[in-house]
Amino acid sequence: MKKTFMLKITVLFSLLLIFSACQTKKRESKQTVKESTSMTSEKSDTTKSQFSEPHSQISESRSKSFPVGTLIQAVNENNTAKVQEILQDKNYPIDEVNAQGESPLLIATHQNFIEIAKLLIDRGADINQQDHISDSPYLYAGAQGKTEILRYMLEKQVPDQQKVNRFGGNALIPAAEKGHLENVELLLKDGRANINHQNNYGYTALIEAVALTNGSSVYQQIVKVLLDAGANKELKDNTGRTAEDYARSLGYSEIVIMLSSK
Repeated sequence: MKKTFMLKITVLFSLLLIFSACQTKKRESKQTVKESTSMTSEKSDTTKSQFSEPHSQISESRSKSFPVGTLIQAVNENNTAKVQEILQDKNYPIDEVNAQGESPLLIATHQNFIEIAKLLIDRGADINQQDHISDSPYLYAGAQGKTEILRYMLEKQVPDQQKVNRFGGNALIPAAEKGHLENVELLLKDGRANINHQNNYGYTALIEAVALTNGSSVYQQIVKVLLDAGANKELKDNTGRTAEDYARSLGYSEIVIMLSSK
């Protein structure tokens, strides 16, 4: 009996030793896992630090650029120095537009800001980009007598003769109708604008120089210049009338003589 009891005590003691050893090993294992997780976290922080440095450099680089709209504002203010500064940024969208679809160059042309317009043209601003009412810098300069800007455009870039204004006209037609003799001469000398182009109403530059004007001296000169350059006086508008028909009905005798004698 005593022998059996001692055997049980020995077995129990052995079990206790085994259990104690297992607990110690388990604690050591947990500590190892904890240390391993800590190292992973530290590597992650290091990685984050490595990527945060270039990111801050990119942000700093972007902050040196000009916000979109800055060029339009500078042009509106006729701030030549600011425009020059912005144009140093080769990534700036030089043909950005406002709510009306107007580019910086079109705005400069509207206001006849000659120096700014030249800077923009030299930088490659698109002279053919049209706004929401189909005006482009080229078309507007021709139509509205912005002669120095128009001349610079013709010297530096290529006007797109396939693009027309909202009435279907080229630059020459409204130039003639609005009495901008110098622009008419400039466009004819350049030779790229079709002298006999007809707009949506069938008007040519010659017809508009008669039908929609007062027949005064400047329009007499424009008619002569157009005829000398080879304008076709036989072309008719959508109503079937020629330039001479309009001259006779309006009583423009000087113009009638020019149209009937050439």
